[in-house]
Amino acid sequence: QVQVVESGGDLVQPGGSLRLACQAAGNIASIKDMGWHRQAPGKQRGLVATITSDGSTNYADSVKGRFTISRDNAKNTVYLQMNGLKPEDTAVYYCNVRATLWGSGSSSFDYWGQGTQVTVSS
Repeated sequence: QVQVVESGGDLVQPGGSLRLACQAAGNIASIKDMGWHRQAPGKQRGLVATITSDGSTNYADSVKGRFTISRDNAKNTVYLQMNGLKPEDTAVYYCNVRATLWGSGSSSFDYWGQGTQVTVSS
C-alpha cells in the first residue's frame, strides 16, 4: 500500500554533515506526521526528530542545534540535515510516516522504511 524509502546514509568524519531523505509512495491520501528514528548496535530504536503536517518540529535533546528536519509535502518527502556529526550519532536511521489512505476514511497508519546506515568515524 505504502512504500517508504530512505537514502543518504554514508561514512563521514566527526564534525561532518549528511543529509538524509525519505520518500513515501503509494495509495496515500494525506501524510500527517513524518519522522526519523535511529538504532545503534545493542540499543533500542529511539526518536531523533519529527515534523507535523503544519511544520511543527520536535527533536531529541541529543541532536538539538545540530540536526534539522524538514519536509516537502508535494513530494511526500522528509529530510534530515545533520551537522556537527559525532561518533555517537552512528546508527541505522529509520524514517516513519503516518498517513491516511484512499478508501480508508480518516484512519491513519504508520509505515517504516528499511533504514539507512550512518557511520561517524575518523
